[in-house]
Amino acid sequence: MTKLKQLLALSAFAAAAVPAAASVTQTDLDRLAAGTDVRFTVVANKPDKCPSGEPNCFLAELRIKLPDRLPAKFEADDLNLYLSLVTTPQQVDSDQFELVGINGDLHVLRAKKGVRLEGGRNYTVRIWGSGHFYSTYYVMPNLYLAADGLGARTIEATRPVLDPETGLETLPFVAPMTEEAKLAVGSPGDETRWLTPERAFARYADHGGTPTKPDVVILPTPVKAARLPGAPLDLRRGVRLVAGDRAPLQTALNQLVASGVGGLSSGPELRVETGAATRLTPEAYRITANAAGIRIRAGSPAGAALALRSLAQQVAWEGGRLRPLSVEDSPRFPFRGLHVDVARNFHSKEALLKLVEQMAVYKLNRLHLHLGDDEGWRLEIKALPELTEVGGFRCHDPSETRCLLPQLGAGPEGRGPVNGYLSQADYLDILAAAKARNIEVIPSFDMPGHSRAAMRSMEARYRRLVAEGRPAEAELYRLVEPGDTTVYRSVQNYSDNTLNVCRESTYRFIDTVIGEVAALHAAAGTPLKTYHIGADETAGAWTQSPACKALMASTGRTAKDLGPMFIERVAKSLDSKGIEVAGWSDGLGHVDPKKMPRAVQSNIWGGLFGGGVAEAYDHANRGWRAVISMPTVAYFDSPYAPDALERGYDWPSRDTDSFKVFAFMPENLAANASVMTDLASRGQTLADPTPLAPGRRIEGLQAQLWSETVRSDDQAEYMLFPRLLALAERAWHRGAWEPDYKAGTSYSFGDGKVDRAALVRDWQSFAGRVGAQLRALDREGIDYRLAPPGARIVGGTLSANAEFPGMPIEYRDGDGPWRTYTGPVAVTGDVQLRTRSPDTRRASRIVTVER
Repeated sequence: MTKLKQLLALSAFAAAAVPAAASVTQTDLDRLAAGTDVRFTVVANKPDKCPSGEPNCFLAELRIKLPDRLPAKFEADDLNLYLSLVTTPQQVDSDQFELVGINGDLHVLRAKKGVRLEGGRNYTVRIWGSGHFYSTYYVMPNLYLAADGLGARTIEATRPVLDPETGLETLPFVAPMTEEAKLAVGSPGDETRWLTPERAFARYADHGGTPTKPDVVILPTPVKAARLPGAPLDLRRGVRLVAGDRAPLQTALNQLVASGVGGLSSGPELRVETGAATRLTPEAYRITANAAGIRIRAGSPAGAALALRSLAQQVAWEGGRLRPLSVEDSPRFPFRGLHVDVARNFHSKEALLKLVEQMAVYKLNRLHLHLGDDEGWRLEIKALPELTEVGGFRCHDPSETRCLLPQLGAGPEGRGPVNGYLSQADYLDILAAAKARNIEVIPSFDMPGHSRAAMRSMEARYRRLVAEGRPAEAELYRLVEPGDTTVYRSVQNYSDNTLNVCRESTYRFIDTVIGEVAALHAAAGTPLKTYHIGADETAGAWTQSPACKALMASTGRTAKDLGPMFIERVAKSLDSKGIEVAGWSDGLGHVDPKKMPRAVQSNIWGGLFGGGVAEAYDHANRGWRAVISMPTVAYFDSPYAPDALERGYDWPSRDTDSFKVFAFMPENLAANASVMTDLASRGQTLADPTPLAPGRRIEGLQAQLWSETVRSDDQAEYMLFPRLLALAERAWHRGAWEPDYKAGTSYSFGDGKVDRAALVRDWQSFAGRVGAQLRALDREGIDYRLAPPGARIVGGTLSANAEFPGMPIEYRDGDGPWRTYTGPVAVTGDVQLRTRSPDTRRASRIVTVER
């Protein structure tokens, strides 16, 4: 889109904020929104022809049917239908409508000049877009109507609906995607196929079938665990706790009591010893449980808390009667992280507190909170209230005075779970909960790119202060340079989301924000150790900025130098405050390491098959803390399986199930090619072009939950669990089947350099433990994903299997009743199947096997 077209589109959008004489009344608009029918159909992901210059595209149809009876004074010009399209439309065919991009994914559909629209008639708009729509959840809900001077209204037919059987969100206005040949793949050579029940059956069978009932269920898997002789210890009436300082252990002790231990004042002795005398590293621990009682030895109170978490898991599994055992354990990595994006779509304090507890249960110790992005700012900054008063909400306000544009299908009302923010009191509660569980909170507001929420909020502040006659104060935190005529587009299609790195007001803004955040950490008694700046850049930004032109002229820098300059300056500022800088590896990769502090955390963002191997080792060789955060396997906003009914963005991966995460080798990255395929499900070869230098190592592993398609707290739990347990396993425990890293070694798919049989045996053990843990997740009210069963019918006999043990399978033969599957059974018709949670409270999606 040219700069002129951008300005015209934005001007037309802004004009809707000015009251004007409308042909329809508010009542008319309400009735139109209630009675308009919409149908979105993905026709093909590999159409016969793509628009000029597009090697790959999709074709979709948007069908609109207005109510049979239109308002008496209705005119086609009254119809402004807003929708979110997360991939860029390249060509739109319609005799009646034109589609205009506003900003980001927000578009408006308007009647062409001179068109007369009729009630009760279907109108079809054909849309060719770049990329592909592999899932119904690429379609954003809450399309809405707006007219000059009237309140915008969501088209009722486009609201999400919860399935009463599964509790999962559905989008009834999106046509089912059923034709695999047209919809499963889009690019030449893509070998991905939908995970049908038959293919799932083969996959689960290939993973070893149904595991046997486990004995020791502790997750992550300890380094050593063995049974000891003797009678069980009956802990149901309690234990007698002997510990020097109970306070650092309290949250872990609470879980122990909840697991079935009757109390902490009487019963078998539970002795906890910590400190240097144990000769253990801080997070290492030992557990011995025998007739004499239970003894825990740990290198620190944090290690003792980890031991208590392990003990609680085992006690719950054994119903409070603990058979004697010994456990020796220590972590693989010091950094075991989870990133949660509350910026794109908000997630509540209550959800985060619930998640912090589960992190502690499974021994994760870093919570990376993504609090600011293009679509939202989610932490109250008292010096700059507009950040949350405006940036915490999305609604139909073209001027963006009250809220941001309603991106990502947020709808026009400014309500609902995607909106909101954490007050400072909320944040203090999260910090307190994390501190009690030995979890470091790493806050992040992405910059200089992905900063639109901050920029628009500060423009609202600017306008307010100018109107109040305070222009000098208005300029203090202004992040936009009025004379900057640079034309750029971010990957998410924004034209105005990148901080001007040449304005001092930008750095004043950053200092103010970090100052308040650091003060909150200090107030919580947990000093801000690490701040994640994002370090995302936007290609083409700043080239026509007067401030940047002046800076480049005076310093000899080029436009390419400005991004690294920004990162280096902010990093030095953080270092001067005793705060370690963190950022995504792509942005950090452009800086001069000599101009950075010694301590730097780099979240490795490169794809496994896209340069990530070299990037990870290069950053580790710089002396930085390289944390593996690869989209290929660690982006938990990607779908669990290639299925049109699985939620998530699929550009990182179309198939990130628990087995894939479990099989990941975070230290020997090239070795993953031996057992893992690329985005197109093809085997590849991975070399080691930048070997890890002697004495250098990978610092840790982090899962990422981005939230563009995750619109509720329940959906966040679905996307995180149970595969987060697999990531916790790999972050804590090194599989014996993982080959040692040898510099310069290449690996190819199926080359046998990774012992796959040993991997599958280890998975069997892990899957059995997960099956036991599902009951604990049920008790905690975690809405983890229930994978539909695998199934096949051969010779009239139905066979079925599940991803994890402990998941009951139900089937229905034809129109018959639901029955519990206990083994191969004769069937007479097509069969529907579903899995249930162990507590039977929830069910998976229903899948069908044809006879």
